Amino acid sequence: MAGAFCGGNSVSVFGASQLGSSRQFVLRSGETSFERRVLAPKLRASYSAYVETRPPPPPLESTVRQEKLGGNQNALACPICFEPLRFTGDPVLSVNSASGSTLQCGTCKKAYVGNETHFDLTTTGGTKEYGEPVPFASELFRTPLVSYLYERGWRQYFESLLGSPGPEKEFELIMGFLKPVLGGNIVDASCGSGLFSRLFAKSGLFSRVIALDYSENMLKQCYEFIQQEENFPEENFLLVRADISRLPFASSSIDAVHAGAALHCWPSPSTAIAEISRVLRPGGVLVATTLLLDGPFALFPLLRPLSQISTQLSGSHIFRSEGELEGLCRTCGLIGVKFVRNKRFVMISASKPS
Repeated sequence: MAGAFCGGNSVSVFGASQLGSSRQFVLRSGETSFERRVLAPKLRASYSAYVETRPPPPPLESTVRQEKLGGNQNALACPICFEPLRFTGDPVLSVNSASGSTLQCGTCKKAYVGNETHFDLTTTGGTKEYGEPVPFASELFRTPLVSYLYERGWRQYFESLLGSPGPEKEFELIMGFLKPVLGGNIVDASCGSGLFSRLFAKSGLFSRVIALDYSENMLKQCYEFIQQEENFPEENFLLVRADISRLPFASSSIDAVHAGAALHCWPSPSTAIAEISRVLRPGGVLVATTLLLDGPFALFPLLRPLSQISTQLSGSHIFRSEGELEGLCRTCGLIGVKFVRNKRFVMISASKPS
């Protein structure tokens, strides 16, 4: 049985039978009022070979814009000039049509050729002679070992140590924030091996799901998981390699962006959030999760300089307060910032002004 208490602009929602007496989720809003109801589903511990991606049924009160469902428009754009890309290949642009297909930019005249699993839409895609140094955090997730372990123990460690509620509960919280844009397209940025990308696709509530990551091996793992699932909706699903600081989408072309456990891994969170703000349509929604070192950690006198050193050496970022995250969103043109907290875990939602 779930209980709740309110105070100021925060709401704590907890279920003793589900989360234990010591765990609680705190919802906060950056505005003067906060209206939100969180349903507490049953949590299922899963530490098997990989996390099962069967989404819970959507809330009955959800209103899906049915006129958008089934749309198969090409939302991809050139990462150099952001002009729409022309697709040559199978009649339907999908995860299975990448191999042997080409995306052509009419302005830059550059062609992006798909491989067996995904399209490479980085600015250096297809170039063998030129390369740039990659921050350690980004390079780590490109390794085959980490990509293989991501759903086979890596993410479970994130859940147990930092307070993440697990994929089923997290998915429900995400979908609550995404209600205004159900029926539109969604980009799962820094998708990893596609845990939530696959949930979005199987929910049937989005016209197109684009799983996007900089790691080729993560995208290959996502493709392998898809091949293992029966009746996966491949026709409206795409795997794209791209740089979060140079998203291959036209401005105001995306309804929703999700970034799970990714904000702290981006070399420049402000550049990434600004890019997300650019591609979101008016009224579009960003939902992201990360970790916070606030509370007692904020009293540690060397936290700020250590955070700066960590960013310089590894390319990852340490967030020290909700205010820092809210300021990041507002500075990049997003409003209506809301939070869900549990221990060090934080989910943040913001939207682009209509």
